[in-house]
Amino acid sequence: MEYGEFVWRQALLTTGCKNTVFNTHQLYPDNLIPDLAAALSAITGKPFDEFMIFFGRCFVRFFSNFGYDELIKATGRYFCDFLHSVDNIHLQMRFTYRKMKSPSMQLTEVDEHGAVLVYRSTRTGFSKYLRGQLLEIAKQLYGMDVSIKVLESQNDTPGGTSGPISAQGGLKTVIVKYRLDFDNREYMQRRVHIKAHPSQLQLKPVNSKLLLNLFPFALILNEEMKITAVGEKLIESWMLNNVNRSPTELLGAKVTDHFKLRRPSGITFTWENIKRLQTVLFEIQLLKGSSAKGSKDPSKIVDGKTSSSQVDTSSSTEDAGKIMTSIPRRGSQGLRSILLKGEMRYIKDINSLVFLCSPLINNLEELREMGLYLNDLNPHGLSREMVFSGFSHYSRLDLMCEREEQRAEELETSLALADSWKRQGDELLYSMIPRSIAERLREGQNPHETCQSFEEVTVLFAEVQETITGDDSIKYAMTTVNTLNAAFSAFDELIHSPMAYKVETVGKVYMAVSGAPDINPFHAQHMADLALDMLQSIRQLNLPGVGVKIGFHSGPIVAGIVGLKVPRYCLFGDTVNTASRMESSGETDCIQVSGYSAQKLKKLGYVLSYRGKVAVKGKGDMETFWLQGLPEKTK
Repeated sequence: MEYGEFVWRQALLTTGCKNTVFNTHQLYPDNLIPDLAAALSAITGKPFDEFMIFFGRCFVRFFSNFGYDELIKATGRYFCDFLHSVDNIHLQMRFTYRKMKSPSMQLTEVDEHGAVLVYRSTRTGFSKYLRGQLLEIAKQLYGMDVSIKVLESQNDTPGGTSGPISAQGGLKTVIVKYRLDFDNREYMQRRVHIKAHPSQLQLKPVNSKLLLNLFPFALILNEEMKITAVGEKLIESWMLNNVNRSPTELLGAKVTDHFKLRRPSGITFTWENIKRLQTVLFEIQLLKGSSAKGSKDPSKIVDGKTSSSQVDTSSSTEDAGKIMTSIPRRGSQGLRSILLKGEMRYIKDINSLVFLCSPLINNLEELREMGLYLNDLNPHGLSREMVFSGFSHYSRLDLMCEREEQRAEELETSLALADSWKRQGDELLYSMIPRSIAERLREGQNPHETCQSFEEVTVLFAEVQETITGDDSIKYAMTTVNTLNAAFSAFDELIHSPMAYKVETVGKVYMAVSGAPDINPFHAQHMADLALDMLQSIRQLNLPGVGVKIGFHSGPIVAGIVGLKVPRYCLFGDTVNTASRMESSGETDCIQVSGYSAQKLKKLGYVLSYRGKVAVKGKGDMETFWLQGLPEKTK
C-alpha cells in the first residue's frame, strides 16, 4: 500500500467502516469513498482531491485483476476509441452488475491534441475520482500521459454524494466538462481525416425500400429532428400501440412526439447532440398512446430520388398507407413498450441521421409481449438467433443467476461473520494490550521493540476489602468471585482512553495508569478523578462488608509487552512499587496519595488532608495525604 497499512486502518476506524474486504457484487454506500478520502486527508495532511484521484487509479488496478482491462483494450486501438465507447461498456456491464448506477460520458470535441469529455451523473463529488480512472487507464492500458483540466462544472459539490435537489423535485444532474490533452494525431489520421475510396463515390442511388427492408425498425431524421422515413415493422408496432390512428402521422412529426431517448442518459434529443455521438449505442423507447404534434403532409417532406450515394425516401408514405390497410387492428392493452437499440449514423449526402436499430428482446416471452414475431426482426445479424438462444437458455440462466445471487449472499454473510470474529478478536486483543501497541505489532514490529520509557505517569492500585468471612471455604470463594466481578466491572466502566488505561487485575487488586501508553500531561488529575469515582461506585454497589483501599503515586516508568503466549502490557520502575505501597498502607474506603502527587493536586484545588509520615518498605518514612474530594468549582 502506498500510504501504509496503519494509515488505512486509521481511516477505516475514523469513518466507522467495518469492511476490510470488498466484494464486487456487494452494494456499498455512495459516501464511503468521499468519507475515506476525507479521513485520509485529515490523517496525512494531504489534499482531499489527491485521495479521490488516488482511489480512481486504485479502482482501475482493482478491476484489471478481474480481466476488465482486456474489455477496455478491445474497444479500439486508440485511447479515443475507449472514450467513445465508455457508455457502451456501461451498457453491457449493467447486465452483470444489475444495481450499478453508471454515469454518462460523451466526447463533444476531438482534435490532434486531445478531446473534450462531458461527464453527467446524479451523484456529486466523484469528478476527481473519474479523473484518476482516466489517468490510470491512459497510462496502464494505452501507455500515454494525459493532462486533464476542468473547463466547466455544474452542481458538483466536493465531498458530497448526491446532487442538489431541483425546484421541480428530484436530483439535479452533475455536469462536468473536461479537457483531455494527449497525443491524438494517429487517431485523427486513421479515424477522422480518412477519405472515401473512389469506388464508393461511383455508387448508384439507393432506394429507401432497400435500406428499410434491411432495417425494418429504422428511422430517418432530418435536421429539424423530424421523421422522414420509417421501417415497415416499426410502423406496425406503432399502430399496435396507437389504435385507430393513421401511420402517416409519424412522417413529418418530431421524433420526440413518438419516441423517448433512454440512453445515453442526461442529454437532449437534438441534432447537434446526436450527430456527435455516432459511435454510442442509443436506446429509444416507442411511446404508447403518443400523439404527434404539428404533423404535416408527408408527400411534401420527401420528393424524388437522390444523387449518388444518397437514400431515396419517397416511397415511405406510400408504404405507410399500405401497412395501415393490411394490418389487423389490435388493442394496445397488455403490450409491452418496444425498446430499440442501435447506432445513429449521419449521411452527409442527404444531411440526415439514420437510426440503424433492432428491438431489444431477450426471449420469446418478451417477443410475444411486444406483439412481434420472429419474421418481424432484422433478416441479417443475430437478432433472431439471440431470441431463440435466450428462450432455450432462459431458465438455465435464470437458475444460474439465482445461484450466483445465493452465493453472493452466502459470501456476504461469511464476510460479515468474519468481520464479527475479527472485531471480537480485536476487542480481546485490546483488552490484553493497548490499541496503539497492537497496531504496531500488526505492522510487523517486534514485541521487544515496544518497550518505552515515560518521564511521568500516575499509577493507581485499588484492593477490594471484605470483612465478612465464612466457614464454608467453597461458598466463601464463590462469594468473593462474585464480589470482585461486580467491583471490577464497575471500575472497568470508569476507564476511558486516553485518560486512563487498565493494566491488570491480580487477585483482589486492580491496577491502572494514566499517562501511558498514551502520553497525558493531566495524568495526576485524571487519576484522582478515577480514584474518587471508584470509591463512589463501591458505595453505590452497596455490597455488605465490602470496601476498597486505593493509593496512587506519580513518577517515571518503563512499559512494554511481556510474553508470547498471553502477552501483557506491563509497567516497571520504582513508581509502581511506591504506588503499591500507597495502597497497602492505606485504610479501607480511603484514598492515600504520595506527597509528590498531592503537590500536583493541591495546585488544581483538590481537597486533601495531611495524614503524616508512613513507613514505606524500601523507601523509609514518606509524607502521605488523604484525597477527600474534587475541587470546589467542579463539584
